[in-house]
Amino acid sequence: MSKCRVNLEAPEVPIREVRIGSITGFEGTAGQLVKCAKAGMLRENSRSFSQCMGCSSGNAFCQLSMIQDAAMVNHAPVGCAGDFFTFNFVYRVGQMERNLPPVIGRYFSTNIEEKDTIFGAVQKLEETIRKAFDRVRPKAIFVTTSCASGIIGDDVESVTEKMTEELGIPVAACFCEGFKSKIWTTGFDSAYHAIVRKIVKPPKKKTNKINVINFWGSDVFSELLGKLGYEPTYIVPFSTVAQLEQISEAAATIQICPTLGSYLGAALEQVYGVPEVKAPLAYGIAGTDAWFRELGKVLGKEAEVEEIISVEKAKILPQLEEYRAKLKGKTCYVTAGAAHGHALLALLQELGLKVQGAAIFHHDPVYDNGDPRSDMLEHTVNTYGDIPNYNVCNKQAFELVNILNRVRPDLMIARHGGMSLWGAKLGIPTLLIGDEHLGFGYQGLLNYAERILETIDNKEFVTNLAKHSTMPYTQWWLEQNPYTFLGGCAHVKSY
Repeated sequence: MSKCRVNLEAPEVPIREVRIGSITGFEGTAGQLVKCAKAGMLRENSRSFSQCMGCSSGNAFCQLSMIQDAAMVNHAPVGCAGDFFTFNFVYRVGQMERNLPPVIGRYFSTNIEEKDTIFGAVQKLEETIRKAFDRVRPKAIFVTTSCASGIIGDDVESVTEKMTEELGIPVAACFCEGFKSKIWTTGFDSAYHAIVRKIVKPPKKKTNKINVINFWGSDVFSELLGKLGYEPTYIVPFSTVAQLEQISEAAATIQICPTLGSYLGAALEQVYGVPEVKAPLAYGIAGTDAWFRELGKVLGKEAEVEEIISVEKAKILPQLEEYRAKLKGKTCYVTAGAAHGHALLALLQELGLKVQGAAIFHHDPVYDNGDPRSDMLEHTVNTYGDIPNYNVCNKQAFELVNILNRVRPDLMIARHGGMSLWGAKLGIPTLLIGDEHLGFGYQGLLNYAERILETIDNKEFVTNLAKHSTMPYTQWWLEQNPYTFLGGCAHVKSY
């Protein structure tokens, strides 16, 4: 698989369907999906009915909106600002987690109206950028586009270039119209493209910093990297514009989830020579071993890493065996985003649980670096065996409920809050994990095992909830094949 070339001359990054062949529809086993992807035979399957889907604009906004000293201008109708409250809440909670002073987000909307769709909203955009600058004096301003601005064809790139000259700070356009891609993680790529094009500066020196592309998880890397003489720079949430300017000077880039950081990791390596750590994620013993060794190789710290592996494994193995004994025979089902979901599948099987299936939101057959070692699903299948009932679901809750009603696992693990309620309404103990770092590394196995046992042992709430709640889905649907609307076979059965 060849890596995708990063082109910073282009104002927009190609969508994932075009760039790396991502899909949102599949049913079968995890092993079949891996074989399809490796054989170049993976194809998208359209749904004749779709209940919902994510928006790439929201994913772009969730990264850019949490840069500490930047402002956001959403060039969109005011309805698209409905998520501002959610992002501000996550931003403020995350600040407390990182011991930062609590401040509110700096988010503005151009409020595109019906008349603007006829006459254009370029003037409105300029005025909103000026107001954002006057009110909060940011170090940079990001302009996120919308379906409305894309349809009417506003020249956002020209406006941002003009305002950069006028205000003397970077004003960067982020093209993330929701209608362009069914893969909402294209929004991450759009945000990172804007950062690398307009914020990051060429390196003047190399430092002992290591870029950690993550969401807003707790700090687990300061201690880990400190043992090797390095410091983490978390990007993008809670970084500053000055920090982002210097990420080209880092010694390496770590991804907590390749689905999140695929494009940024590749861009920093291709444009500025910052090596990306290409390995399975550090979830489960085998994945953590491989990840640490690749990190040691990139940093030239192989001997030190072997010492860390030896010490850390010896520390957790006795307690891990105790947890495995308690969890033996328990079944579970996972719903999450792609690479992080794949990592959870590995972690759960490492703990001795039987994974009955997974509803994963999309699938990337390859990442931008083109290195197969980054494929966490392939690593999981090769290490722990195949996984049945594997559904690339595009967040389709009706498919998830149908499958859960059939397999009835002892536990459901959910990464996203909007999906967790469906297990609970069926009386299935459900564990929602917001901190993506909780399961990272050797200690992460114990962290998850403890939370899982707590969830299974305290099922009274979901039992009562199931007795007193109703489902929006009829018995007719629950008796149907869960993939009735997926458009037939979603993969080629002969390889």
